[in-house]
Amino acid sequence: MTPIIALLIIALAATGIAFYKRPLKKVRLPDGYKNLLTQHVSFYRALDEAGKIRFESKLKEFLGYIRITGVDTQVEDLDTLLVASSAVIPIFGFPEWRYYNLRDVWLYADAFNADNYSTKGQGRDVLGMVGEGPMQMLMILSKPALREGFADTSGKENAGIHEFVHLLDKEDGAVDGLPEALLKRQYSLPWLNLMADNIDAIKAGKSDINIYGAKNKAEFLAVAAEYFFEQPEQFKQKHPALYELMTQIFHQSPPIPMTPAQLIQANKKPLPENRGGLY
Repeated sequence: MTPIIALLIIALAATGIAFYKRPLKKVRLPDGYKNLLTQHVSFYRALDEAGKIRFESKLKEFLGYIRITGVDTQVEDLDTLLVASSAVIPIFGFPEWRYYNLRDVWLYADAFNADNYSTKGQGRDVLGMVGEGPMQMLMILSKPALREGFADTSGKENAGIHEFVHLLDKEDGAVDGLPEALLKRQYSLPWLNLMADNIDAIKAGKSDINIYGAKNKAEFLAVAAEYFFEQPEQFKQKHPALYELMTQIFHQSPPIPMTPAQLIQANKKPLPENRGGLY
């Protein structure tokens, strides 16, 4: 473990206890944030104007109580907005939601080792993780993976959304794929059964959901959520039962993303009043 990481862990432990008593800071989003969000965040790009204003407000709220620190890398304005967007997208259907189980996000210059949090040596194959034990209030993300998740508009993966869904899953005390803090009780058993069926389908090579989702139920939830938010139209078509239950989990039907070129074309005619509904 490098000296800078050791110092950050000490600072994290020292500030964690006082976190719940801290008021929200007033945050000003980076200059040119609208252009950055429009260019890089397809979820934001697809919202109507009222939705964009609400999204921006939730970004400010998130950044008012979360610190983002670069470890051997600089945190640029784009990185700040992408971390905050990763957090806001899964909770966009919850007007009052706040991540009480998070205080810090560390951005690493590359993939890292999950055992010693190092970016040097062997075993550097992790792109993101939610901390445990003394790292309880921490999330670590690979900066290149964070950016790639938002840059690939045709893909189904997003490392930032993946890790924040793990945090939501953890809200009830267990990262087990059953987010009881989000999902109404009557949907719990159908969700567990559907997860089991889909994990079997992935293992049998009969699903287009990322094979990593077959590792366990917690990873299935996070991987399926990436797909749900990144390609909602395709996900709904190929996995209608999953889609319907995930709208119950996240209290929203994600807006259909547009590429920047599609946005230019769409702006030549009036947009629909609502491109993403709350549940």
